[in-house]
Amino acid sequence: MLADMTDFSDLGFVKVALVAPPVVIADPAANAQAILNAYADAPDDAAIVLQPELGITGYTCEDLFATADLRKAAHSALAEVARATDERVLVVGAPWWLADGRILNCAFACRGGQVLGAVPKIAQPNYEEFYEKRWFASGAGIAIEVDDEALGRFPLRTDLVFKLGNTAFGIEICEDLWAPNPPSADLALAGAEIVLNLSASTELVAKADYRRDLVRTQSARTIAAYVYAGAGPTESTKDVVFGGHLIVAENGWLLGESARFELAGSSLTAEVDTQRLRHARVQNTTFAQSRRPSPAPVIDAGVPPTLDRIARSYPRQPFVPADESELTARAREILAIQATGLARRVRAANTERLVIGLSGGLDSSLAYLVCLDVLELLNLPPTALCALTMPGPGTTAHTLASARELARTTEVELREIPIESAVDQHLADISHPGDADVTFENVQARERTQILFDTANLMGGIVVGTGDLSELALGWCTFNADQMASYNVNAGVPKTLIAYLVRWYARHRADDDLRTLLERVLDTPITPELIPSEDGEIGQETEAIIGPYELHDFFLYHFLRNGAGAAKIFVLACRAFDGSYTPHEIKHWLRVFFGRFFAQQFKRTTLPPGPKVGTVSLSPRGDWRMPDEASAGALLAAIDEIELD
Repeated sequence: MLADMTDFSDLGFVKVALVAPPVVIADPAANAQAILNAYADAPDDAAIVLQPELGITGYTCEDLFATADLRKAAHSALAEVARATDERVLVVGAPWWLADGRILNCAFACRGGQVLGAVPKIAQPNYEEFYEKRWFASGAGIAIEVDDEALGRFPLRTDLVFKLGNTAFGIEICEDLWAPNPPSADLALAGAEIVLNLSASTELVAKADYRRDLVRTQSARTIAAYVYAGAGPTESTKDVVFGGHLIVAENGWLLGESARFELAGSSLTAEVDTQRLRHARVQNTTFAQSRRPSPAPVIDAGVPPTLDRIARSYPRQPFVPADESELTARAREILAIQATGLARRVRAANTERLVIGLSGGLDSSLAYLVCLDVLELLNLPPTALCALTMPGPGTTAHTLASARELARTTEVELREIPIESAVDQHLADISHPGDADVTFENVQARERTQILFDTANLMGGIVVGTGDLSELALGWCTFNADQMASYNVNAGVPKTLIAYLVRWYARHRADDDLRTLLERVLDTPITPELIPSEDGEIGQETEAIIGPYELHDFFLYHFLRNGAGAAKIFVLACRAFDGSYTPHEIKHWLRVFFGRFFAQQFKRTTLPPGPKVGTVSLSPRGDWRMPDEASAGALLAAIDEIELD
């Protein structure tokens, strides 16, 4: 699979196009032409083209709905529209007159020159400016098979689910969404991953905000994509104005919305990730265990057209908000979660002492700042925090100076305990040959952990862990050493977010001296400092060994949060990091990620407690349970099958 030769529909993407064309009230022939013009202008690779409520006649026909001429013209126009459809599903609104005298407000799904099915509106608003019950009956309980000379045979009922390739969609109409029990809930439980809403919602001050929130929230409640098309301003403005509001949301996230009040009509396209939705539904046991409705008819809507490209973008750092104001709010909340979790753990341990190791690096600096917040939260003096730095064979003057300066600027006493002699003694005791191998590295990590825990015992305190989520994913920690702590405040924070939190703290909460020090830490390469260098400078850089953390965090997010497979992650990463990493590099580091993620699960199985701060967590007691013996073979084989130029 080449990143630039992908059919994105194979990866679960479905393109939807929403159009609110101008309408001519009570002129179905003119409206049919406008509908078909908009359909023709919609992207050829759109699987679904959605238009507003009662677009064939106009929503605001009022008593004209009861006239014979409008009925005849609407029927002819609907037949014309249906006949003109190609492989893209077109969903349009039109009245439907039953033989018993009732008129239904319906959505018609058309494809390949025919009507696939019709869905009637259930809830008729009859309050304030709305007066639908004067003309329309509810579609509740109606389930009929229409046999029409011009339109053919098709089902007409509220619970239809349309199968479109590997995904499914359902339909509800306008007020159905506002109802206490929207039919979209049952449609989602019946398998619809996309819900379409044809609407004619009037514009009032602040109503757009409410409408947007309603769409977004319903998409979250149903774990679906909610696609909403509102009637435009060419509807009657006798007492109200329509805006042509088009909205697409996916599981609580707004994918896009149109401008409003466009007299020439409005349009919007978006790509829905149905694989992401399926993964979210599998993970959400509340959804999985909810009562299912009675089996609904499933209508074959064909297969979607080939999707060669998508406009949907993916941030390089999905854990980090792009908006500065959102980042500020997120930083405050994360630090509050970390500090509150640690403060509660301090009380549970019946102690008032914290012990932490300072390396002069990024992770320990953030954990140390959290400890300072805990002192303030619990009204404890600086002496309640015992900071240790333990220089060893690979420690550089640069990081040692950073650790010393961090303690000095925050007025906390730093204990300095060199470990070289203890390491040498231990290596001699186990008859180590003297090579700078993994044993040489792990001895240092375990010696430091022993000192931390023994100091905590001596003081009656608890050891604060510093390892972050990215390191836990990759197993970049020594088993029963820095992998262990009494409570790890960074366990839910990925490396890319650690850097932003420290930078935010430096800019918004630190004085001049602390800000300077934190900027120095941020500029220091990420390093374990376990191997001595010839010149005394940092010679062991983590990202040169295991790969860039920004790539690994991207892989981690899309694997755990979105349930993406290796091929999909590769394609998305190539798009996100185009110009920074070649496809060859991305494929290489993706293989490293999955190889390490599976091989290092045994370290995560015995993790100490720590606060969950986001939607991705590797706690063995919470979000991620995985056997230590699981094989990465299938994922690695999928990566090997990725073709490159």
